Amino acid sequence: MPVCEECDIKMAIHPDDPPWGIFGLPRIITGKEAIKKLLTMVPNKYNGITLCTGSLGASPKNDLVDMIKDPVIGERIYFAHLRNVSINNQWFNETSHESNAGSLDMYEIVKALQEAGFDGYIRPDHGRMIWGEVARPGYGLYDRALGVSYLNGLWEAVEKSRKER
Repeated sequence: MPVCEECDIKMAIHPDDPPWGIFGLPRIITGKEAIKKLLTMVPNKYNGITLCTGSLGASPKNDLVDMIKDPVIGERIYFAHLRNVSINNQWFNETSHESNAGSLDMYEIVKALQEAGFDGYIRPDHGRMIWGEVARPGYGLYDRALGVSYLNGLWEAVEKSRKER
């Protein structure tokens, strides 16, 4: 596989969103086994994933912390989209980023990323329309700004608590 050794460019495939078939179209990257298969098919450090907690976390079958801790997956996470979702009746709703707002434990996810040595980019994925904002659905600026603040604080808190051990 030709790569650019000087520029260290990495591919980070985004999982299917949602992680189940819709409109009769099958999905491929929906959980741990599919991700591991992709990464082992091309065992090159330039072949990695975007960990999207909203996409993968929408399925109650997916244990995100377990995925991150898996050595095949954890060392090949190059980008992270962090958001919380509330899973209900085989569907999900995007929520604010805090752990208590949805079904995902964002503290444990950030902790697992740090323990896996993640040093890539993180972005607060999606945002609700709040405070009367009008924008493209899923791209509310105010909620994403709150998400950045929350995730920065959470990252620092996890980092400091790990150093104290």
